[in-house]
Amino acid sequence: MSGSPSFVSARFPDIPSGLLGGVVAIGNFDGMHRGHQAVLAAAMDRAAEADGPAVALTFEPHPREVFRPDEPVFRLTPPAAKARVAAALGLSGLVTVDFTRDFAARSADAFVSEVLVGALKTKGVTVGWNFHFGKGRAGTPAMLFGEGERLGFAVDVVEAFTDEGGEAVSSSRIRSLLADGLIGEAAGLLGYRWFFEAEVVHGDKRGRTIGYPTANMRLPASVRLAHGIYAVAIELDGERHHGVASFGRRPTFDNGAPVFETFVFDFTGDLYGKTAVVTPVSYLRPEMRFDSVEALIAQMDQDSAEARAILQTAQPLTPLDRALLFG
Repeated sequence: MSGSPSFVSARFPDIPSGLLGGVVAIGNFDGMHRGHQAVLAAAMDRAAEADGPAVALTFEPHPREVFRPDEPVFRLTPPAAKARVAAALGLSGLVTVDFTRDFAARSADAFVSEVLVGALKTKGVTVGWNFHFGKGRAGTPAMLFGEGERLGFAVDVVEAFTDEGGEAVSSSRIRSLLADGLIGEAAGLLGYRWFFEAEVVHGDKRGRTIGYPTANMRLPASVRLAHGIYAVAIELDGERHHGVASFGRRPTFDNGAPVFETFVFDFTGDLYGKTAVVTPVSYLRPEMRFDSVEALIAQMDQDSAEARAILQTAQPLTPLDRALLFG
């Protein structure tokens, strides 16, 4: 599976003509997990039949951040990551709506007539079985069916997607797994290995004094990834590298604010200010406090050897995982 070479990411209402007149999959799609992928695949199938673009219509910020700003959401796929996955899936484009209280107050009828028909000129709509929209969540799949018949667009509703154990796949499940360090289980629900993008920032430069210079990245406070040591793949300037990373508070030194620190194997160069794409491939161990720097270095040597071995034999989990991590 490879990304579409003509993939376009746009902000509503500035929609390129190439994304008009197609099939629109609607949802928040945080995680772009296997359940979301079922909705997106149905849209792509319908678009192929109609010989038109397949477009994901999504919303930023997360609606919960608008209505409950005191409860920050651990975003699995912020906008750039969501676009990256959408392109790898083969969608034509991603259209993002600025989600505000005013937009949320728009009636379901107005959303259909102004956004779907007026702006996107949609020929088809695909949603999940529990999709609701518009003021008071008055818009439902049944309402969409009626509007589709009236206004001339097809509607596909995708049933709930469950994993091999019969449990519903959800973003909240994936967040909990990542918080517990169960990144393999999270990847099983996502259909790819979770990744994040962040800028490399200056740290205390302590790592270079002990033979482990690191690329330091600060993640949003809402990211509840388990603290610990990871074998990682890291993309820098379009090139993929392997490394070993620590995410946590550095209890041996200062027990400060959490930082994701990656030692990139066999790499030299200035990374400050660059945006890195980091994929944790394996969780090696929890964060620990050491009685001496020498004990820490000995453990880091062991962690590095283990990470190299894991990464050298890592295989793609799915075609999507191949496109994102190995492509």
